Amino acid sequence: MNQCLAPAAERVLDDDDIQTIATILNAPNLLAVTGSLKAYVARTMDAHDVVITWRLPHGTEHSAPSPVEPVDDDLLAQAEALPGHLVRSADRAGFALCIADGDLAAQGLGAYVVAGIDPDIDDKTIESAFPAWLRSCVSSALDKSNLRALVSRLDQSERLQHALFAIADMASSGMDMGEMLRRMHQIIAGLMYAENIYIALYDKAADEIRFLLFVDTQDVALENVSGVITDADQARIPMQRIEGGITWHLIHGGKALMGSTPQIASQVSGKLTALGSDCHDLLGVPMIAGNSVRGVIVVQSYSERPRYTEADKNLLAFVSSHVLTALDRKQAHQELERRVAERTQALTQEIHERERSERLQGTLFRIAELSSTAASTDDFYGDVHRIIGEWIDCRNFYIALISNDGEYLQFAYFVDEHEATPAPRKLGRNATEYVLRTGKPLLADLSNPESAAQLRQMHLRGELEIFPDDTSCWLGVPLICADRTLGVLTVQSYAGGAKYTARDQELLTFISYQIANGLERARAAQSLQTAYAELELRVADRTVELREQIAVREKIEQQLKHEVLHDALTGLPNRTYLRDHLTRVISRQHRDPNYQFAVLFLDLDRFKVINDSAGHLVGDALLKEVAQRFSACVRGDDVVARLGGDEFAIVMEGIRGSGDTIRLARRIVSALAEPVRINDKELFTATSIGIAIGGPDYQQPEQLLRDADIALYRAKANPRQRYELFDEQLNREALHLLDLENELRVALARREFEPYFQPIVRLEDSSVVGYEALLRWHHPIRGVLAPGAFLAVAEASGILEAIDWQMFELTVAAIPQLLTQSQYVNLNVSPQHFRSAHLDIKLLALLRNNAVEPSQVHIEITEGALMDDPEQAIAIIERLRQAGVVTALDDFGTGYSSLSYLHRFALATVKIDRSFIIDLAPGVRGSGEPVVRAILALAQSVGLDVVAEGIETSAQHEALSGLGCLLGQGYLFARPQPLSVILATKKPAES
Repeated sequence: MNQCLAPAAERVLDDDDIQTIATILNAPNLLAVTGSLKAYVARTMDAHDVVITWRLPHGTEHSAPSPVEPVDDDLLAQAEALPGHLVRSADRAGFALCIADGDLAAQGLGAYVVAGIDPDIDDKTIESAFPAWLRSCVSSALDKSNLRALVSRLDQSERLQHALFAIADMASSGMDMGEMLRRMHQIIAGLMYAENIYIALYDKAADEIRFLLFVDTQDVALENVSGVITDADQARIPMQRIEGGITWHLIHGGKALMGSTPQIASQVSGKLTALGSDCHDLLGVPMIAGNSVRGVIVVQSYSERPRYTEADKNLLAFVSSHVLTALDRKQAHQELERRVAERTQALTQEIHERERSERLQGTLFRIAELSSTAASTDDFYGDVHRIIGEWIDCRNFYIALISNDGEYLQFAYFVDEHEATPAPRKLGRNATEYVLRTGKPLLADLSNPESAAQLRQMHLRGELEIFPDDTSCWLGVPLICADRTLGVLTVQSYAGGAKYTARDQELLTFISYQIANGLERARAAQSLQTAYAELELRVADRTVELREQIAVREKIEQQLKHEVLHDALTGLPNRTYLRDHLTRVISRQHRDPNYQFAVLFLDLDRFKVINDSAGHLVGDALLKEVAQRFSACVRGDDVVARLGGDEFAIVMEGIRGSGDTIRLARRIVSALAEPVRINDKELFTATSIGIAIGGPDYQQPEQLLRDADIALYRAKANPRQRYELFDEQLNREALHLLDLENELRVALARREFEPYFQPIVRLEDSSVVGYEALLRWHHPIRGVLAPGAFLAVAEASGILEAIDWQMFELTVAAIPQLLTQSQYVNLNVSPQHFRSAHLDIKLLALLRNNAVEPSQVHIEITEGALMDDPEQAIAIIERLRQAGVVTALDDFGTGYSSLSYLHRFALATVKIDRSFIIDLAPGVRGSGEPVVRAILALAQSVGLDVVAEGIETSAQHEALSGLGCLLGQGYLFARPQPLSVILATKKPAES
């Protein structure tokens, strides 16, 4: 059963209702609002099994809390299908409806309540439980949540813009590669946590990766390599060595990875191999050029800290393309020099030597890895034997070690065609002992007369026993670690067997060091076991000490109770303490109306700039110094509290009027006029203060803090006045913004918006080539309004996209009457539209429905549309271009104005901002002329059309024509007019 939900009769608010309103309006997030709504529904109607589920506007970037309780999906679906209607279950024991007002409720957005209820309760009783004030509170909570998300997004966009500008500036500067990489690390660290970072490029042809930057608190990229890596050969790693690792998956998967090691394992296809230390959190993105992966950027943390978010992933992915561009520019010169050097060498010999060097390096890496991963020493020796067999003939191979007492030779590993493993023997004068004694390799080729003669001389001197007759060639190298000879590695051949060379000796010498290190690690493990036994004894002693410390900890518990109510950094009372204190003060004021008090809300100006530039340690020191100065300004009974970040609050009791609060505010402002000296640096900061005077209307501490916060923002808007008293004027301004938002929603429903058209003309003969469609609002009271009067509120409230689409529909419908076959109309598309991947599909469908050729429609975008998601914007613009809709970049020259826009995005036109046109005149070289001349030259070189905006005088017209500009628009030619006026003007001209 369902019915349209009629307006409920307003009932008198009780204390619980007022508490509900305050809780919802001051809730920090939608999860807190959900709890308040559930409590309200259960209390008001004695309902049970109450579930709150949210439906948010399309494009909202924050998530609503999902219900953990089971919900009647059928009942919820009926309520969603009938927005604004009360729905009852068949047995009337359950109901569902949407709590919201105005346009939100009409769209089915807001909080949906699904609950069980007494079947005998009628619909009117349920309706009365959801009065207008409750719907308004829910809508306000949604709007407030959206505003928070918008502020966060704008702040992130600003930081990203500065970072990209800095990267582009470095790419064109004269700094060397090492300095540029260090600066890039600093820039990325300013956007997110990046204490541990590495940047590597991928060479697809060689199937190897090269580290350019590797900064890590626990690992190094290669042996003795960290920081900025300048040795290109040392920094190259074959992909097979890291197969299955995170870097390998980033390159082969071509998509970002984020989270802990188990989370990343679920994001990749195939096995994830652990390389290096396990991290707490990791974020890695591939650097992509075209359709190929060129490299990776990875940041990670080892300590407990907030994890990386989707926003961080998108941000790092966007920054990576700019980093790759900068690296390519820097490497271009180095790559040219490398190729010239390569061509001067004999290619055949170079390739041979490089392959051998790479194989040798790979062999050393494999042996180094075996020393720490082999299950036993026998497995280690066997694997080493097989690896050496890839290089030389080692069918006869053994490893002999000297005993701990230095008296015996023990054969740890022995493989021979003719002999079994020998028993340990006393040291003698054989070739193995000779290598042990001298610590030098020995190569004995008995088939070589010169070598055989040298061996006979050594025998005559008593240094060496004669080799057996069946031995053909013998090669032994010492196993040396830390200047101590541990044993000998030997290969030999019999009659007709292999011949060993000096290069084989060099190879085995290299390998011997790795084997010796592995043997030393095994001995270190034995020492470690002994250390563990000693540690157990120390633990037993420590247990006794801990018992003595228990008494001390009991005293610490008392101190912790104090710390719960105080800020750990400044020692001031915290938000919890302040709220309890304000509750007591408000109660006292209610008991004694003559008792007066006030709340001052303060925050520091430019604190974020100081914190980001000088570091968190300096920021913390600044907060402590500011807290001391605040405390020195107040009276003995006043309370100074830190609410979090750079926000403070002061409670003044027993005041005689607003004059006392103003005098305190002035003292605080004066106290911060003096610079703060931290680590030999002088820092300057100031504070803005909002003041709310307590009165009988205040029931909760949050109400006082809210009004003081409103006054604070007024003070920030007026830098000459550092403090502001809350009054009704501030309240009226807040209500005015709310009224304007409601009027916009009504205007959208009534279709009060209309396109005005301003012609774009050919400067040579003032003939019209097209029009720009401009938004106007036919306000029923204020008349025709330009976008400046309402656009900011429309964007903040989330209805700008709906207004734009209404404009698009009206403009496209007017094209058959407005345009000739060769003319076009420009549509202004705001950045919000590019967050939808289907913008082009929807726009082309609109053109088809109105039988309009795509070539008669151009879209105008600003740089903001290209910043949030460049890859998606590129795809949309390219699909529109292929369909016939071209793109113009508006206000060119006033923003970032990166040449990469003209290179990466399929733009057809740039529009010169009116600020460069104002001072143009024939024969006069103003500040705008060089910019206009440069833009025209640039556009001509890449084949772009240029339109000059804001032409208001004949002098500007003449100057632009002289500079070679072909198209323009402005009041000199025509003001924006509605379609009816333009058509009325055309008819007499045609007749």
